[in-house]
Amino acid sequence: MINKYSAATLLLLGGLTSTALAQDFSRVQSKDLNDNGTPFMVQFRAEGNAYKLSEAGTLLRDQLQLSADDQMVQTKTEADQLGFVHEKYQQYYKGIKVEHATYSVHARQGAVQSISGQFEKVRGLNTTPSLDAAAALQRAMQFVGAKEYMWQDAAEEAGLKKSENDPSATYKPKGELVVVRNMHTNNPLLAGKATLAWKLNVYAKAPLSRAFVYVDARTGDIVGQDAIIKHAAATATFATAYSGTRSLANGTATGGYNLREATRGLGIETYNCKKGNSYTAATDFVDADNNWTAAEYNNANYDNVAGDAHFGAQATYDYWKAVHNRNSYDNAGAKIKSYVHFDDTPGDGVGYENAYWNGSVMTYGDGATTFKPLAALDVCGHEIGHAICEKTANLTYANESGAMNEGFSDIWGACVEARAVTQFGLTGKSTFLIGEEVKKAGGALRSMSNPNQYGQPDTYKGTYWKATTTTPNNTNDQGGVHTNSGVLNYWFYLLSQGGSGTNDIGSAYSVTGVGIDAAAKIAYRTESVYLTASSTYAAARTAAISAATDLYGAGSAQVTATTNAWYAVGVGAASGGTTPPPAVAYCTSKGTSVAYEWIDYVKLGTIARTSAADGGYYNGTATSTSVAAGSSQTISFSAGFASTAYTENWKVYIDYNQDGDFTDAGETVVSGSSASTTTLTSTFTVPTTAKTGATRMRVVMSDAAATTSCGSFSYGETEDYTLNITGGAALAPQGVAATPTLGTSLSTSVADKAVSLFPNPASDVLTISLANRAVVLSATVTDLRGARVAGARF
Repeated sequence: MINKYSAATLLLLGGLTSTALAQDFSRVQSKDLNDNGTPFMVQFRAEGNAYKLSEAGTLLRDQLQLSADDQMVQTKTEADQLGFVHEKYQQYYKGIKVEHATYSVHARQGAVQSISGQFEKVRGLNTTPSLDAAAALQRAMQFVGAKEYMWQDAAEEAGLKKSENDPSATYKPKGELVVVRNMHTNNPLLAGKATLAWKLNVYAKAPLSRAFVYVDARTGDIVGQDAIIKHAAATATFATAYSGTRSLANGTATGGYNLREATRGLGIETYNCKKGNSYTAATDFVDADNNWTAAEYNNANYDNVAGDAHFGAQATYDYWKAVHNRNSYDNAGAKIKSYVHFDDTPGDGVGYENAYWNGSVMTYGDGATTFKPLAALDVCGHEIGHAICEKTANLTYANESGAMNEGFSDIWGACVEARAVTQFGLTGKSTFLIGEEVKKAGGALRSMSNPNQYGQPDTYKGTYWKATTTTPNNTNDQGGVHTNSGVLNYWFYLLSQGGSGTNDIGSAYSVTGVGIDAAAKIAYRTESVYLTASSTYAAARTAAISAATDLYGAGSAQVTATTNAWYAVGVGAASGGTTPPPAVAYCTSKGTSVAYEWIDYVKLGTIARTSAADGGYYNGTATSTSVAAGSSQTISFSAGFASTAYTENWKVYIDYNQDGDFTDAGETVVSGSSASTTTLTSTFTVPTTAKTGATRMRVVMSDAAATTSCGSFSYGETEDYTLNITGGAALAPQGVAATPTLGTSLSTSVADKAVSLFPNPASDVLTISLANRAVVLSATVTDLRGARVAGARF
């Protein structure tokens, strides 16, 4: 039987002395943990016996409690404009690279200020593979299921050898043996476990995809996937499709001028795929007089978007160089190549509805039914933003890290666009809308100022949040990467512009904006200095506060705004405040059509709302009323009809135990049907066991009796509200709680620095680590209720 504990209470006896604590933690000012219980960031005291940068190896060994099997290998050293030196280390286990596990040491004037990163506790792993790289590639190809791969196309292989100036270059994966978390399993015993795996860069041509695929080196099972293709000396005058007539640096060619230039880094080049899917077969755009007019290029082929791609790449390069002193996406002047008129399935008459960075070049489709050609300025900035991420934090493209990967790209798309609008006086663009120029039906892909408008959450695990998963794939959007990015987007919007309100978990917030330039500097330092591949939103908060402190000083207005913006989106405490309650994610529920009927009235306590149709869903969680546990309540509701009154099925749900669903016994408080146009009422009793605090009430009106609390339905509407339950059960908060033996909460006591637990929650083994490697003499594990866990062995 597998038990998952959301909290652990420990009684630790012996083996722990005040002297031991002083020896190990006298230098530590604060420590924040990763989701696996290892340190994400450790900040050191400025006074006293500070670590020297020359002691980095000893520091990492002590603070990460490295075993004889763990190695930290320095990969690079960078100095920044603030006077910091950053040494980055890659983790190895028994000489094998641990994927997504890097750690950085941050020093100033030779003294270490902090360390941060992702460290994996790997113990007892067999590092001898049972299948070779060739067999692993076959498993990976079966998993991808493509009809053709890039290395199977002789022309593409020849083109790669030429572009790399390397006769041995090939798209065929060679395979690298790594240790990686198993993130592709439904088996809770295996989920998240360190696994010996072959890492293969699989580039499929048809259907198009490119990803690192991880194959268990002993069983052949797929244990992970990290997408590389992320779905979204002359001067020319070019009439672009989206940015007006622009002056562009370009070059000369046989017959005139092409879209190649060498004034930025190693160059910026734009090519024509001619509605094909081959980069090798792509050709130059050539204009005879270097005056690329609308009469010539605003044609049925949308050739004017070549100017947009070229201008977008130049504007993006210029933004990074001018604002962040970064020389191209790799900070080494890398050439930026763009390919327009790309079609993944040539000849079928259906255009390609995507744009992407494939790990080396930019690619733009011409759109089809939903999109126009996708080379708009913010799309260019977004996609090249993925290249920036790949060369900095390298956030894994799944779950929370993948959502932040997308969010940072939206941030850079907005910043590139905002700078160009100011510099060139561009019109028709909206900084905090993403893709507002490429949708045929109007609107945008996403809104950073109002993520809910396009079905994204503005609060961590709030409305529209997509559940993360142990089996991320394209069907579940890799664990909601294009949806949950709304949280980072809204954080950035509030940080730059400011705002106030109440979020989805009932926290009232007020943020004073610092402007888009300061916000961008904080975001860039967060991504480039502190975040690592597996970072979560909680880690991003810690990282951003550290970045703001580095840039503007402790206690500055920028640090306060950064902290309060995270609080506003439901991550961490407000500046000088307390930590908000844990965010709870609810499933979505929405009527597809309100053409004939909708909810027009809901009343419970001080909630009293009369409305017209709300498009199938109304988020009223900012409106609340209080109800007492054990009390009798009457709720009123009614339907609005366009003409004829239909029989409507009503259900009202209340999440009494605040676990994020409405499926527990007694949580359906109203269920019935009526064709009445008058106000209906129903009475229910709040159970005495209901958990005290804010929770969700959901009102569903549907034409179908089978409609539940989740999902979409044909006709009708859903409305969500907040109930504040008083006098109910007081359950312990999630996390690690201390017993009276240790005194105060572990989160604020010296015991927090003395005790490390991982993983937490645990499915089978809970590891306890003490300061100075002290011996654990005894341990007791209890669950949230305080009940001792039966069968736990020590």
